[in-house]
Amino acid sequence: MARLIYSMIGSLDGYVADSSGNFDWAEPDEEVLEYLNEQERSVGTYLYGRRIYELMTVWESDPGSVADTPQSVEFANIWQAADKIVYSTSLESASTSRTRIERTFDPAAVEDLKQSSSSDIGIAGPTLAASAFRAGLVDEFYLLLNPVIIGGGLSIFPPDLTLELRLKSSRRFGNGTVALQYDVGRR
Repeated sequence: MARLIYSMIGSLDGYVADSSGNFDWAEPDEEVLEYLNEQERSVGTYLYGRRIYELMTVWESDPGSVADTPQSVEFANIWQAADKIVYSTSLESASTSRTRIERTFDPAAVEDLKQSSSSDIGIAGPTLAASAFRAGLVDEFYLLLNPVIIGGGLSIFPPDLTLELRLKSSRRFGNGTVALQYDVGRR
């Protein structure tokens, strides 16, 4: 059975973007990107909402603009090799290969995917992940917390979420970023 893994890069005060939608402070350096690659190698399918999918398409549509280090080239390869499911009511079609559009997030379909998949499933974006957390589908998550406080914006987690967690690992990087990886307990 596959694990559903939530991953996000955020600020130390718990946001993925500031109140203007800006997240330029979150760009990983080579050391952090190598860690991301280690985590993402097990993922065979990504679940995205429209906004994060549109941000990620650059890894296929114009990888040369972002793949300027060996670590970013590897990330582009990992991303392109995975299947993508995009949940959107407004997207007419996918702009990348190995991608399908679903109109609604169906927890039962995601559970079926977990049961039938031999590779892990990644979910990114706090809005979509909130639905997966509420349905009890998330098995683990890892956060990359940047040494910046932005004071508000889009939160990493929904405000009404209560979880019991078990720390699997932690790691510090030279740029001050901290990686925290947790198993999600069930109540």
